[in-house]
Amino acid sequence: MEYGFLTILPPIIAIALAIRSKQVFISLFAGIYVAELILADWNFITALNESLSGIVVIFQEGWITKTILFSFLVGGIITLIQASGGVAGFVEFLTEKRKTVKNRKGAMLLAYIIGIVVFIESSITILTSGVVARPLTDKYNVSREKLAYICDSTSAPVCGLIPLNGWGATLIGIIGVQVSSGVISGNPTSILAKSIPYQFYSIIAILSVLYYILTEKDWGPMKKAEERARTGEVLRKGATPLVSTDATEVPVKEGVTPNMWNMILPLIVLIGMMPISLYITGEGNMMEGSGSTSVYWAVIAAVAFCGVLYIGKKILTLNEYMDYLYKGIGGMVPVASILIFAFAIGNSISDLGTGQYLASLVAGKVSGAFGPAIIFILGCIMAFSTGTSWGTFAILMPIALQMAVAMDANIYASIGAVVSGAIMGDHCSPISDTTILASMASASDHIDHVKTQIPYALLSSAIAFVLYIVVGFIG
Repeated sequence: MEYGFLTILPPIIAIALAIRSKQVFISLFAGIYVAELILADWNFITALNESLSGIVVIFQEGWITKTILFSFLVGGIITLIQASGGVAGFVEFLTEKRKTVKNRKGAMLLAYIIGIVVFIESSITILTSGVVARPLTDKYNVSREKLAYICDSTSAPVCGLIPLNGWGATLIGIIGVQVSSGVISGNPTSILAKSIPYQFYSIIAILSVLYYILTEKDWGPMKKAEERARTGEVLRKGATPLVSTDATEVPVKEGVTPNMWNMILPLIVLIGMMPISLYITGEGNMMEGSGSTSVYWAVIAAVAFCGVLYIGKKILTLNEYMDYLYKGIGGMVPVASILIFAFAIGNSISDLGTGQYLASLVAGKVSGAFGPAIIFILGCIMAFSTGTSWGTFAILMPIALQMAVAMDANIYASIGAVVSGAIMGDHCSPISDTTILASMASASDHIDHVKTQIPYALLSSAIAFVLYIVVGFIG
């Protein structure tokens, strides 16, 4: 059954309520309930039952369960590396011993560089840059909103531009289906590689982050957040960090000498396990590996390594190790809860056919010159509404390629527009998993992160839109 305009009502309600009320859980459930109301032909009781069941059903999806477990275990790692003196040692090394990070710019540049260098998986990128940089950005009075923006706006764009990861495997697979079906011709890997220069939003977003760090010429809500932070308030009064302070404000265990290697070594294991896991799950081909399984294996390996390292060095006893681990896991309950609701509304929106409806609005109705620009806007709207860039890839890429062929539009620009649009919409959506994880890693108020990032994302997308129009006419 086709529901037409009603398909976009649930995400609009959820997102508007979240921004207005700052109560993300209630807003997400409202969106889920409205979606199920439509699917149940406005039967209130059936809709309530399906809404509650839908939250449970998401655990049938292996990759979702692994992502939620990943978020819990990340909390354990954050707590452990603080208690072991790893974070304190790292801050001391950079600010006092080597004086590498001397000010606000240095602290923000550290987060930026990590976000660029660690391109294996967006969740790992966000976690690493946030956890490593947050003590330093706090020390130099950088707002948590600014840190969340840096983490969020480097992770997905970099993973898209350097697709030697699960992102690349997914995109190659989707493009490959269109090649095998005869829609386009060529090698899927080569086609994706040639489309990378056309990921205008991703390129502009990464450059914009660097510009705002170096010039500190912030504007809009971010400027207010930064002005507040300079007075020592890295969080807005009344703000609710997405991660409990039980996980983010853990003192070094009494008697332990701070040592940066107690943080660096576990993070090396976490990052290093990603390519290894991708290689194993891909049976020798990293590009075919499972991103969700690899992230899950990597975080388990890091947690286990922390135990071996800290207990072996007599920093913690086994009981202390487990206590800190449980404490960190408990601190991640808000993050995991939001992820669960976000995935649930994603399923409900998928059942409604929101993505397909949005795509149908323009399919076959635009000229070739405007093709990439229209595809970009459609990707933005679709990802914003559904909260998933990968879901947008899966829905929009086949439609975009068929549209491009029919309109004689630039194929590579059309692919780049799909990827860029999906990432842009994902950046702006409060129900996106990467947006949630960025708030988590920076210990920011989630809605504050969304509100301060949206103006920057909209400006970058406006520039990208113009570039897609230019390419459409000259290419």
